[in-house]
Amino acid sequence: MKAPADTTKYLIHAEIVADGVVEKPDVVGAIFGQTEGLLGDDLDLRELQKTGRIGRIEVKIESKGGKSFGEIKVPSSLDKIETAILAAALETIERVGPCSARIKVKKIEDVRANKRKKIVERAKEILRELFEEPEIESEKIVELVRQAVRAEEIIEYGEDKLPAGPAIDESDAIIIVEGRADVLNLLRHGIKNVIAVEGTNIPKTIIELCKKKTVTAFLDGDRGGDLILKELLQVADIDYVARAPEGKGVEDLTQKEIIKALRNKIPVEQLHMVKMRREEKKERAEKVDVLTALKKHKEEVEGKLVARLLDRNMEVIKEVPVRDLVRILKSDNAKTSSIVFDGVITQRLIDLAAKKDINYLVGVRLGNVVKIPTCVKIITFDKL
Repeated sequence: MKAPADTTKYLIHAEIVADGVVEKPDVVGAIFGQTEGLLGDDLDLRELQKTGRIGRIEVKIESKGGKSFGEIKVPSSLDKIETAILAAALETIERVGPCSARIKVKKIEDVRANKRKKIVERAKEILRELFEEPEIESEKIVELVRQAVRAEEIIEYGEDKLPAGPAIDESDAIIIVEGRADVLNLLRHGIKNVIAVEGTNIPKTIIELCKKKTVTAFLDGDRGGDLILKELLQVADIDYVARAPEGKGVEDLTQKEIIKALRNKIPVEQLHMVKMRREEKKERAEKVDVLTALKKHKEEVEGKLVARLLDRNMEVIKEVPVRDLVRILKSDNAKTSSIVFDGVITQRLIDLAAKKDINYLVGVRLGNVVKIPTCVKIITFDKL
């Protein structure tokens, strides 16, 4: 049975040399006979031809000087790996009829690639000659056709049927993006080893790929990109991280912006260090803000013999006379985070502050204190 022409993906081209006079039926018989059982039931040539996955084998052969020379063509609708195995099997044939013979695979033609090339050339001609838009420039025509070809290259990969470029399996390194539009944009600019996660719930297909490949996560420069990166780092083995400029999506980037972002990718280990430095910087900034707020309250209570109980935002919960501070603090159930008062910091007050989970205790000076808990930060007026 001949495979339908539109399903043929590859065409195996091989040459044959036989030490004697042989004819076409001898060659075809040798191909089927000597490969039978060699590759198992799944790749048995007779079964493949019955199901239309292998087309009609074409043989051209001629004899000269007591030897036979010719070429063999085998149309295949199998995938790339299976086709390569089948081609290698042809080279194991050692006899044709009564003669010793040698078969050598010369090339495997990608039929679809040739079709696409013809489509591009014909599309350019059609756009140039048949559309009533003579003002379209040739560069624009090429770009339009190129974009159409790139869009046709997108595939559904794995059991999750994720949008991906055609080079995922053959590439040692892959790029993970957020959605289908991102894949299309990278394909448009010639990047084919790309696959999309399609949401914040990372698919099993992505997790398994990350175990085998060198992976760059290329994500939007927004909060959505932050969320996907956070989950990827938790469930998958990511090697590098690249980000689009802040506020931009990968699908909107130009070729120059894509190349720049990928060149500036950083290893995951470095990303963790950057995160730690940012958190330390934020903590220092927050500490400065706290000290600034405490200084403001200190200036407002100084010389007035009053105490201020403050919440976590450094806002005043209540203001009381210093003489009543211990009594009120004992009975107070408010979420007091800091105390600033115009009085002496005593051991009794420190112990009470520790018991009440108070972070800062600010007073005029430190009294006769023996022990200061690490959970309470003591600051005197002269230190602010």
